[in-house]
Amino acid sequence: MKVYPYRRLTGEIAFKVTGVRQELEGRYQHDLDTRSFSTQERVVALHQAERDDWESVRLTISAALPVKELADGPWTDVSVVAVLTEKATNSRTTVRLTQEGRGTEANWYGYLRFWRSAYRGRADLTVVAVATVDGVSGRMIGASEESWVVDLTATTPTRQREMVVNEVDFTVGPEWLRPFKDAPWIVETSGDLPTVHLNTGFEGVSELINSMGSPLERAVRDMLAAQIASDVWTAVFHSLVSDLETDERGEPLWPGGWRDGVLQGMLADILPDHSEGDALREIHVRRSESAAWNELQPRINYAAGRRAKVARNLGAAIRTLDVSQRES
Repeated sequence: MKVYPYRRLTGEIAFKVTGVRQELEGRYQHDLDTRSFSTQERVVALHQAERDDWESVRLTISAALPVKELADGPWTDVSVVAVLTEKATNSRTTVRLTQEGRGTEANWYGYLRFWRSAYRGRADLTVVAVATVDGVSGRMIGASEESWVVDLTATTPTRQREMVVNEVDFTVGPEWLRPFKDAPWIVETSGDLPTVHLNTGFEGVSELINSMGSPLERAVRDMLAAQIASDVWTAVFHSLVSDLETDERGEPLWPGGWRDGVLQGMLADILPDHSEGDALREIHVRRSESAAWNELQPRINYAAGRRAKVARNLGAAIRTLDVSQRES
């Protein structure tokens, strides 16, 4: 956790995109249908979005800040700024939002326009508050905890079900990985996204997973990747079920965002005769009963393998091996 030498906001900064407009200078300004962005997923999808010859996009942004805390705090010259950044291109676009309304009804609004030529793939949109504190101007006193993704390559506004791959030698890497030095990989689920720690000290595994060689090598690579993905699905599913929160009646709650998709996809294969809501309740009950939970493990392994397409990749590898042997 980063420590700041001055007071910062403790209240939440929340924001959303409420409109998207494609623009081609001198020719048109076209407001996109709401299907091009999702408040729940916090994604704007711009690939093949109605017009494909656009040069710039204007995002309409609405933000809410802890107004009373702002009014009572030791800061002056407060500005609320929307920031769009992309690591791949090192691009950055900012715009100051304007306050409308007073007291608890106050909100900040504005338009952020960015050029297509400056961005390539997935950019992050955040909102920050800056102010003068202790006589120093331009200090960041708060930022939105959750960002939006502006995706120039996506046709639908859904977050990619990503994982982080970290290549590291377990024998000399972080202390907690060293007991697993004989493992080719380890899946960690403690972060916002699952992380696959790939052991470069395990001979050949890193080279194989990055291989672009012969058809046989690629088939084995895909089979290995599918097995890793199966481990990720299994680990993430167990983590999500263990961390399910409940309402005042003890009913399990969906975790939200991409995690809902993981649970829904897995539960469809684990408890195929149940509705989504009933399956969530059933899995929550069984999780607390060791015998019932153990009975589900084969179904969980099957569901993870199916999501990771293990059977398809194994079949492809076997066929490729057969062709290779006949040709040799």
